[in-house]
Amino acid sequence: MITPPRLQKGDTVAILATARKNTDDNLKPAIDLLQSWGLEVLIGKTIGLDHNQLAGTDEERAADFQQQLDNPNVKAIWCVRGGYGTVRMLDLLDFTQFKQNPKWIIGFSDITVLHSHLNLMGYKSIHAIMPISLEKASDEAIETLKTALFGKPLTYEINTDAKNRLGTASGELVGGNLSILYSLFGSPTAIECQDKILFIEDLDEYLYHIDRMMMNLKRNGCLENIKGIIVGSMSKMRDNEIPWGKDAFEIIEEITRNHSLPVLYNFPAGHIDDNRALILGSQVTIEVNNRKSILRFEH
Repeated sequence: MITPPRLQKGDTVAILATARKNTDDNLKPAIDLLQSWGLEVLIGKTIGLDHNQLAGTDEERAADFQQQLDNPNVKAIWCVRGGYGTVRMLDLLDFTQFKQNPKWIIGFSDITVLHSHLNLMGYKSIHAIMPISLEKASDEAIETLKTALFGKPLTYEINTDAKNRLGTASGELVGGNLSILYSLFGSPTAIECQDKILFIEDLDEYLYHIDRMMMNLKRNGCLENIKGIIVGSMSKMRDNEIPWGKDAFEIIEEITRNHSLPVLYNFPAGHIDDNRALILGSQVTIEVNNRKSILRFEH
């Protein structure tokens, strides 16, 4: 797996939109943060574009992303927000120049589309906070993004969760938003599960949808092939008038119960303020025991 060059002071980070529009004047905190790290900032042409829900047409969003992919001075692309729409522009992109000069792609939620695509191409990317979530982000979320971008060692130790399934496993870290991963199955951008550590998180879904998506992972053979699961936040889950009967974690526990693999619940990543950075595509080791859980990124 290819690691893009770590950032250095003086490098340029582009902020742009691949999905939902960003028409508010809300980027000062992100610009100030990057500049405080000694980085230059380039604002993409999609910032401020308004095409119904989207930041411009598919062609406009693809053109902006392509320009920054091909720009040798841009060392990282920080997607401004998620929502929906990244998949609509994906097939318009040409990664030829990117392969010659890889750079970090940063974001979460709908940006899972790009994470999955890059992983299949053989490149690491960063699942982390985005500019619009910066003001509410925890200090740890911000600091771990800096750690990931500047190539410093990254290890997490978190409190154990009673739902955890104990064990140790190593493999390549893949995943992201469960709804997006589910939507990509059957396409050329579907994740490969063989010998991987799978990270999942989600927001604002009906509980029976979580069950449906987990059953899809099971029936696709993913749960048979992975080495372990990291479950991030399952935020603002909804239920029907007739309750499903289980919360999101209980659904995941039931469907993974017969698979012999460690499961780490409540990892601080996803649609929460404490959304800590994950370097997808990295070789990692998870140790889940009764005292604490450890996620270690190998270099």
